[in-house]
Amino acid sequence: MSSSDTPKIDVRERGAQQQTSERRLYMQLHAFGGCLDPKPLVRALESSRIEAVLYQDTNDPRGVGVLALHEDPVFFVHGLRELLNAEPFAGLAPKPELTMFGRTYSSGFEQDLDEWLLRRPRRTALNPAWPWAVWYPLRRTGAFARLSGEEQGKIIREHSVLGHAYGDADLAHDVRLACHGLDVHDNDFVIGLVGKDLHPLSHLIQTMRKTVQTAQYIQTLGPFFVGHALWQSPLR
Repeated sequence: MSSSDTPKIDVRERGAQQQTSERRLYMQLHAFGGCLDPKPLVRALESSRIEAVLYQDTNDPRGVGVLALHEDPVFFVHGLRELLNAEPFAGLAPKPELTMFGRTYSSGFEQDLDEWLLRRPRRTALNPAWPWAVWYPLRRTGAFARLSGEEQGKIIREHSVLGHAYGDADLAHDVRLACHGLDVHDNDFVIGLVGKDLHPLSHLIQTMRKTVQTAQYIQTLGPFFVGHALWQSPLR
């Protein structure tokens, strides 16, 4: 193959009106057991000054979860790693089966690309008015990838209409992250649903089960981490 035949690779995020961006926000959730007193964890997170949320695990009376946010993926193997390998986190029991890691992404239609990639996900995850959260990964079937762009768009819009309806009613707000090649189980996406009450988050997931995407084109869904925010870093 000659150099003129080599495809040009463009990894920039793209929005409407020819917007492009090299920036994106990474998020990682770590879950732990064996926490009898979360107050030292709060103090450690406050001292670290990282962007994060500390959740109390609804399904484990000694469980907690830490959601960390950063634009530089190096942070997760340096700054966050150092924090979680030191006390008081070092004394907890990690739950790697609940670890989730992903990045914000664009679909090409966003009117404000930086708002979608950077500001909205931060506001959603760190909003003290929305302490409840359900985080889970998912993987689509190969059949979905083989559909035409028009068919995919129709299926995705059904999901989007539902999500917007719950968001407009202040019942559930979502964070959508891509995790292609970043997930140990080869999932495609990590989804975070947050809100002021837990029931609407569960109700949205129940309602989504009836959509074409979930009913026909989702291969795996979960595991689910259900938490209530004990501490959130201030929005910068």
